[in-house]
Amino acid sequence: MTNKSRTRGGRHDAMSAYDPRAIANLMLDEADRRGWKITNLALQKLLYFAHGIHLTRTKRPLVSGYFEAWQYGPVHPAVYRAFKPSGSAPIINRAEAKDPLTGKTRVLSKPTDVAIVDLVSDVMRSYGHLPPGRLVDLSHAKDSPWSVVVDKARTDVAFGMRIPDDVIIERFRHHKVSVGTIPRAGEPPSDDTPFA
Repeated sequence: MTNKSRTRGGRHDAMSAYDPRAIANLMLDEADRRGWKITNLALQKLLYFAHGIHLTRTKRPLVSGYFEAWQYGPVHPAVYRAFKPSGSAPIINRAEAKDPLTGKTRVLSKPTDVAIVDLVSDVMRSYGHLPPGRLVDLSHAKDSPWSVVVDKARTDVAFGMRIPDDVIIERFRHHKVSVGTIPRAGEPPSDDTPFA
């Protein structure tokens, strides 16, 4: 969790967002429990879907920071960097926090809020078994937040290709496309890159 979102009496402050790496770790634990292998590309989409669902339900962000519109869909840069060493292989490690002053690493606290744990479990059950290409298809749905930011960048300035939370709240409902396991456009490369 971020400094502003410390636990109080074992509970998470409801107005604060979680460290995105802690939610990613929870997703990876859930994938391991189900016997699924998750790559960084897939993890980015799963984290984005959990964030979007939480935002639309509560009007509050699930994770701190922001998502950017990259070539193969929404990406949270902090989470991308945390798992970049895995390359295109399934992720086997967990993200850690690093003290900027001492350089020491520490384990990230896992969310214990039942609603958050249930949300992560629901997202993983619904989308975690899909191949990365299908997750990219879902994130690229017409009129979705990613699509709106990319379309805007073609004709206007889109600062850092960020996908603002208000755009996610307004446009997340457009992620409705047929759910199947076969990607429409084939499998993307195993790693994502920002737009050049």
